[in-house]
Amino acid sequence: MAKTQDFTTMFKDMMGAFPVDMSSMDDAFKTQAGLSEKLSAVALEAADKSTALSTKWTQDYLAKLQTMTKAKADPADYAKSMTDFASATAETAAENMAAFAEIAKKVQVDTMELMMAAGKDMTDEASAVVQKATKDATAAAKKATAK
Repeated sequence: MAKTQDFTTMFKDMMGAFPVDMSSMDDAFKTQAGLSEKLSAVALEAADKSTALSTKWTQDYLAKLQTMTKAKADPADYAKSMTDFASATAETAAENMAAFAEIAKKVQVDTMELMMAAGKDMTDEASAVVQKATKDATAAAKKATAK
């Protein structure tokens, strides 16, 4: 009867000749975690500013509404009060929408800066990993052919 050849040792030797460096995976994870932290900080800062702006806008609106709803002596004062309220509300809305646009613009700029920096970092890391892998594979191939 023919005996089946044991490939276990051969595969073990072959895999041992081309070791895998897990430090590159650790570095990639740390880079990704750092990027996530920075992006979260940008989002949370924008949420904080937006919430503060919304709160101020609401308080201003309620103050103007309270002024408008006060009893007037002359019926013509009600019309003037409504007109003043509508005018002030429209002006405040325009100012606040511009402020929201500035918050969004800052988020966009900060996000792009982070993504550009992360892309550069990842490219540099990938290049270093490929160079190291090439060097290790070349050394392993030389070692294997020297036997």
